[in-house]
Amino acid sequence: MSLIKQLWLTIVVILLLAFGGSLFIGVSASRAYIEQEVRIKNADNANALALTMSQMPKDPVTLELLVAAQFDTGHYRRIELRDPQGEIIEQRQAGEAIEDVPAWFVDLVRFEVPPSQAVVQDGWRQFGTLTLESQHSYAYRSLWRSSLELVGWFALAAVLSLILGGWLVRTIRRPLRNVVEQALHIGERRFTTIPAPRTRELREVVVAMNQLSAAVRDMLGEESEKLDQLRRRLQHDGVTGVLKREAFLAQLQIHLESQDSRASGTLALVRLARLADINEQLGHGETDALLHALASSLDQFGKVLGGGVVGRLNGSDFVLLLPGVHDLEQLQHELGKRLASLREQGQVPLGLPASLIDYAQGDQRGGLLASLDGALAAAETRGDHSLVIAQGPQRRSLFTSHGEWRRALQEAMAKGVYLAHYPVLDDKGGLLHFESPSRLRLNSEWQPAGVFMPWVSRLELDGQLDLAVIDEAVRDITQHGKPLGINLSAASIQDARFVMELQARLRARPDVAQRLWLEIPESLAIHDLASFRSLCRALQPLGCRIGLEHVGAEFTRIADLQDLGLAYLKIDRTLVQEVDQSAEQQTILRGMATLCHSLGILAIGEGIQNLAEARILYELGLDGATGPGIRQHDKPAG
Repeated sequence: MSLIKQLWLTIVVILLLAFGGSLFIGVSASRAYIEQEVRIKNADNANALALTMSQMPKDPVTLELLVAAQFDTGHYRRIELRDPQGEIIEQRQAGEAIEDVPAWFVDLVRFEVPPSQAVVQDGWRQFGTLTLESQHSYAYRSLWRSSLELVGWFALAAVLSLILGGWLVRTIRRPLRNVVEQALHIGERRFTTIPAPRTRELREVVVAMNQLSAAVRDMLGEESEKLDQLRRRLQHDGVTGVLKREAFLAQLQIHLESQDSRASGTLALVRLARLADINEQLGHGETDALLHALASSLDQFGKVLGGGVVGRLNGSDFVLLLPGVHDLEQLQHELGKRLASLREQGQVPLGLPASLIDYAQGDQRGGLLASLDGALAAAETRGDHSLVIAQGPQRRSLFTSHGEWRRALQEAMAKGVYLAHYPVLDDKGGLLHFESPSRLRLNSEWQPAGVFMPWVSRLELDGQLDLAVIDEAVRDITQHGKPLGINLSAASIQDARFVMELQARLRARPDVAQRLWLEIPESLAIHDLASFRSLCRALQPLGCRIGLEHVGAEFTRIADLQDLGLAYLKIDRTLVQEVDQSAEQQTILRGMATLCHSLGILAIGEGIQNLAEARILYELGLDGATGPGIRQHDKPAG
């Protein structure tokens, strides 16, 4: 029996005992009081009538009148007068008529009042004995009514007591329920904290569990911080804190091959001119501080524009990757103002020539960097303050205007999307789910997401496309029964109407929702935590698995998301590539997998190039892997 049931049973038993005891005592006291009053009444009336008879003539008519008058004016069962020999001289008698009182109550509280007697004198001799017995019907009626009133008051008291008891039980049950939920969360490796209740015993339990959750969360945070420090030593420049050349080039390649809005944008190359002269004037320490300030300013500029990545190509050259940014003239103006501000703050005259170039999916990394470098050389010939826009590679555009793109995209989405199927496998070759990037039929050909996603974002059609993808995923899962992984855009999860529409569609198909894996970019979840929390709260009760992709740079903040019940993380390919050749990468990935498992989260590696990488990842403890090394691309029909 539960504690709450025991508490309710105790309250009910106490109420019944209090009610029953009080009722018994009240009825018994009232019965004794009424018996005493009836006994006194009988004695007084008998003595008064006997005295009257003693003073009156003793003829039969007078005696009859006296007895009849007394009998008719009171509640009597019997009045009789007997002579000293016991013969009846006069008698009045009536039956016991008890009305409006249940027979069981009469039997239960039967009055035991003996008849009262008094002597009637005739001068100095005894004339007779008068016996008087009251009718008890009024007494039963009075006791019954008082008992009913007592029951009513006790019923009211019982109702109030039950209301108070209910409030007390809820007051106790609420923190108990919170404690149970917290214990379940800890069992699910979600280290949440709850407010401490007022009840001392429960407060002690809650405080102890909160301390446990905080201690584990802090421990995980410290471990993730250590891993991040190791990752930064591996990938980041020690002086400026931005990505090293190799790490940045890997990020650029990922963007050029991506299937989302990252597939197009702008590259900016900035050079600190005459670095050797500056180093000679300022000294090594001041020069390093200047380089760090330049890198930090570019990094901040990239974050303001959203998703910017900064890398150091060599001693004086810094490159800024800006996915989704396409207005080169506006960017030229804004970047020029930032570089001018840096020049004004310098202790010595600074030269900061720069160049810009746009990129798109399929461009060659080497060609882009060569064009940037050539444009930068041209900028230097014009002066240290020049910012030149480089001529990008020749590309074939599907459509020539925003209007054509909008019409084509809306028509393609109305006809339906195609979902590719790239398997994510565990260490035994079992299927975790299919990665399912979308395809749209544009100009009579199925185009990958990297071609149209930049235009979808630019035209603010993200929500419409994501709903079309969800509809196709529902149909695919219904037909084949296989779990699918779907990417959701930043604009969609920030739209409350989209989240409500998605929730309604999945609530109507709970069987499909349980096979749906929804992926959000790591940077979006970290930097827009409110929208991500809303999404998790809306979809997780339906059985959806929500995870993060491209995890790496912000891994230290994953502990902040552990209370949301994340199902999986996909670790960025920059940490996975050539892992079989790097002991430091293996250390980082082993630690990330351990931390993920401590939080009850699956760890999956992205961008696996060959079976050797996959084998190492599984040995390091990762739960799954995906990439060209272990998958075959599905080709859409037609």
